[in-house]
Amino acid sequence: MLYFWNYNLLMMKAELNIQNRKLELIQWLSSLNDISVLEKITAIRKEETKDWWQSISEIEKQSIDKGIQDADNGKLIDHAKARKLYEKWL
Repeated sequence: MLYFWNYNLLMMKAELNIQNRKLELIQWLSSLNDISVLEKITAIRKEETKDWWQSISEIEKQSIDKGIQDADNGKLIDHAKARKLYEKWL
């Protein structure tokens, strides 16, 4: 029980730390007048919100497309069979 309480306390402290850091950044950002810094921040934001599909390789995209095509064509293996087949690696 003590472990659970300590864990919750650590999580609350971490959340407060995150919130404080966000507020500090908001305050700093609201007073910022340097356009080059604003452009850098905007670039970071765009990178963070980029669609994951754009960041994977062409081989990964082809593999995903093949999996979707197989599923659409009913070429599926149920979970229990797949788990049994690959259990030594799981």
